[in-house]
Amino acid sequence: MAGNLQVFQSIIDQVFDSQAEVLDASPISGGCIHNAQKVETSQGVYFIKMNQSADLNMFRTELSGLELLAAAGEIDVPVPLGAGLAGSQAFLVLDFIRSTMRKSNFWTIFGQSLANLHKNHHNDQYGLSYPNYIGRLDQYNDFRTDWITFFIEQRLEVQLRLAFDNRYVDRAFLDQCQQFYKKLPDLLPIEPPSLLHGDLWSGNFMTGAEGQPVIIDPAVYYGNREIELSFTRMFGGFDREFYASYQDTYPLNPGFELRVDIYNIYPHLVHVNLFGSAYLGGVVPVVKRYL
Repeated sequence: MAGNLQVFQSIIDQVFDSQAEVLDASPISGGCIHNAQKVETSQGVYFIKMNQSADLNMFRTELSGLELLAAAGEIDVPVPLGAGLAGSQAFLVLDFIRSTMRKSNFWTIFGQSLANLHKNHHNDQYGLSYPNYIGRLDQYNDFRTDWITFFIEQRLEVQLRLAFDNRYVDRAFLDQCQQFYKKLPDLLPIEPPSLLHGDLWSGNFMTGAEGQPVIIDPAVYYGNREIELSFTRMFGGFDREFYASYQDTYPLNPGFELRVDIYNIYPHLVHVNLFGSAYLGGVVPVVKRYL
């Protein structure tokens, strides 16, 4: 343990100017990708993620995403504190969230907060000034002035080509997708580029110290907010109060329910490329439905 504490002390020394002494470190659940630790110091408790040095850019883009969401001030995120290298290990340091019981109006607050994030924070183009990650996969964010073009070029095509390279889909399906793309301008409404969390499902939020929603592990960019709401429907979806509150705060265009499966082709393709062909059921039938 002493050796491990020395590594964490090195990290704390890099991130903070103060002379905080590391007192203890214990592993906690932090997803399947990284080593996550609760690190107690003489001046506070922190959440530290670590992995091989090659993951430094992943941590830096997560830090930047959290900073962007924190600056918006609409919904809580863990305070981003620093990222860097400690020997052969990359690290990310966040304020530790002491989770407690949810407020009785947790889902109402969550829906309102996300709606205000989308409603009040826009960009003049779709995308982001840097690429980031969706899980372990690259997420490209080259700016586009048109949402349909961005959705096809920066989201669907990237994952589809990777699925083809991984032999999850064949050339005939690639050709079918080209025909499907031609349908999208008539299927998807025009929305301004809103600031999105980008990977918002049930595993990427938690309850904060005051019982409020806290969103974590972002894959931020500016996009059509409908893709974010569709993403929340993956794996069972959120409480109905969340959707009612969102709708009251920033109403969606009519027919949104019919578009959910289209938007969720993207996260399903991501899961295909991460976990295998079992997730093609959220891709192939949807594309063929519109041909």
